[in-house]
Amino acid sequence: MIDVTQDIHSLTTFKRNSSGLMKQMKKTGRPLVLTVNGKAEAIVLDAAAYRDVAEHLDTVASIREGLAQALRGEGRLADDVFDEMEREG
Repeated sequence: MIDVTQDIHSLTTFKRNSSGLMKQMKKTGRPLVLTVNGKAEAIVLDAAAYRDVAEHLDTVASIREGLAQALRGEGRLADDVFDEMEREG
């Protein structure tokens, strides 16, 4: 969760103190929100947090695709899949 008192900085501040802010991010485990003219424009995550977010996004995309396939009638019944797995195994 972002701490609005510590994790939101202007892009200018980040440019001036990127090393210190990166250390803060590593220490807290929270992302940094970078602003331009007072509006959030970018989020900086450490590599591990980015990997976690990317994995979650991939999972959500797969679920959405599966739901879309089901709505189009392209899916298979679970019983049929399990029966096939038993025959192959």
